[in-house]
Amino acid sequence: MLLRCYRGKLSVWAALCLLVLCWFYVYPVYRLPRDKEVAEEVLRQGDAWNRNQTGIDLFRKWLSECCDPGRMFAVTKENSPIGKVLWFDGEFYHSHVVNNDTYSLFVKDNPLPLPLKRCAVVGNGGILRHSKCGRDIDQADFIMRCNLPPLSKQYTEDVGTRTHLVTANPSIIEKRFQNLLWSRKSFVDSMKAYGSSYIYMPAFSMKPGKDLSIRAHYALSDTSSNITMLFANPEFLRTVGKFWKSRGVHGKRLSTGLFLVSLALGLCEEVTAYGFWPFSMGLDEQPISHHYYDNILPDKWFHAMPEEFMQLWHLHKSGTLRMRVGHCPLQEGRS
Repeated sequence: MLLRCYRGKLSVWAALCLLVLCWFYVYPVYRLPRDKEVAEEVLRQGDAWNRNQTGIDLFRKWLSECCDPGRMFAVTKENSPIGKVLWFDGEFYHSHVVNNDTYSLFVKDNPLPLPLKRCAVVGNGGILRHSKCGRDIDQADFIMRCNLPPLSKQYTEDVGTRTHLVTANPSIIEKRFQNLLWSRKSFVDSMKAYGSSYIYMPAFSMKPGKDLSIRAHYALSDTSSNITMLFANPEFLRTVGKFWKSRGVHGKRLSTGLFLVSLALGLCEEVTAYGFWPFSMGLDEQPISHHYYDNILPDKWFHAMPEEFMQLWHLHKSGTLRMRVGHCPLQEGRS
């Protein structure tokens, strides 16, 4: 009886240990640096950055092998013919079979002139406020922005004015433009800030987002807008997610910013990232807002932004991409 009781307790402890190990695998407990520690390291690094062409080529090769961004970043007529099943990357039990109606909305193939040369990926971090990075950003050959950020005159000096590709989460269409069920004019008018660019929407990530994304497409096409709609390919989003998870990013889903940086690293000869700073304290140890335009915080359990930042900072230190954190120099020579 005593032996049986002992074995029973041992089984319970074994089960608990297994559970703890599984938890550590999903949610690792290594300690991320504190805000102040990260700020101190960034300050020590200063503006020093040495381009590492070998690292750039190697990282592009890895992304090409896993995710094929040049061909797969958007849903096209070439990679998604009629009858193809598009499995939603955010809801694995939902899918969409490409039919005549959706096929007609897809671009023929990748519309970007590859390879792109100097690319700027602009996040929305509060670190951009008073950064004076606008001129630096606008000098890039191809500029990517996240989630329809404001580009009004009050922000121009810090974030620039030019845009070539901007993402739009369906939730933004829902909240800011009332699902486009009433007047669509405010949505179409707001898109004028991005000029003749591409709007990149994850139509096939979550089921509710499909109709919203298609509605946005029609709102633009029916008004002869200069904006071209691109639907993010769920296969690309899924493989990029796996790529970063294997490198230590354990969020439920990657942030839009990291998706865009991944796209840029796969398509561009040189990448500079701006506004990527997920911490509540700036380099001067003063509080900063979450975004350069507001302080609305994300769901902390959805993204692992500090982990993402440390991955990008590692790439910066290795010369694979350049990160601008803090103020941009008034006069800058190319490295």
